[in-house]
Amino acid sequence: MRRIMVLNPKGGCGKSTIATNLASYYAANGSNTYLVDCDRQGSSMDWLEARPEASPPIHGVLADEGEFLIPHASGVVIMDAPAGIHGKRLKQYVKRTQTLLIPVLPSPMDMRATARFIEELLLVGRVSREKTRIAVLANRVREQTRIYHSLERFLRQLSIPFLTSLRDSQNYIRAAQQGRGIFELAPHEVEHDIEQWQPLLDWLDSRESLPLKGK
Repeated sequence: MRRIMVLNPKGGCGKSTIATNLASYYAANGSNTYLVDCDRQGSSMDWLEARPEASPPIHGVLADEGEFLIPHASGVVIMDAPAGIHGKRLKQYVKRTQTLLIPVLPSPMDMRATARFIEELLLVGRVSREKTRIAVLANRVREQTRIYHSLERFLRQLSIPFLTSLRDSQNYIRAAQQGRGIFELAPHEVEHDIEQWQPLLDWLDSRESLPLKGK
């Protein structure tokens, strides 16, 4: 079972948006898809409740303090982790996944918090021993702004992959209102957004996003 987790040290960075869009992408491509909501806000489960019955199925799982069960079957698990987890709780979550995605907003506070968070992650044994892969992406960016260029420089200086930048687009809001992902909207309306997602999807489909050792 492929296991991907979206997490960040701060709230409001778009974790649920990325998790739900990833789930809709894999479901639309025929994968047996599970969406695990570990956040008390329950945003991913709210999105799933709004999802049309005719859409490709996604199995919702509500986690309790990081504990949840997934059937032993082939498919993909997308985990929407809570914000602000550290120490033993962080280690507990890292143990449940193969791949960590960290979205970062274009703000100095988010960049500083992310730098500290990545330093802590690299001290968690499973990451430093390459049993879990980690990457970052810029989220809700407005291109050609000074802060965006500062964020891009910051992310490229990190010792982990910087995959892509996702723009601040109303398409995500429209899709979320319908319980859909942008991959399920009219292609001509989301063409630019899909282009921005492609490097992330390519990386997730590569060996580089998977642990070097079995788990």
